[in-house]
Amino acid sequence: MMESDGNYVKVYFDQFRPMVLRSLNNFESRLNPEYFFRANRKFVIKLNHLDAIETWFNGGLKVELSKGEKVEISRRQAIRFKEVFSI
Repeated sequence: MMESDGNYVKVYFDQFRPMVLRSLNNFESRLNPEYFFRANRKFVIKLNHLDAIETWFNGGLKVELSKGEKVEISRRQAIRFKEVFSI
């Protein structure tokens, strides 16, 4: 998972979370869309770490990742997510 934090991106590696001076858009453009998905303005998630998907407010979705983190997928991205994964 990657999390935007101002001008930095926090990259999650097990217990380590280094901060990298790059935009989330910069990272997203380099990632393989088969493995990563832009959940919202703040998060990019790794798809093979999804444990659960539930419907959320206003047409959005909420996903739980393998380490227990919960991330909301925005309404706009939820439409794309549903199309890609035939939900």
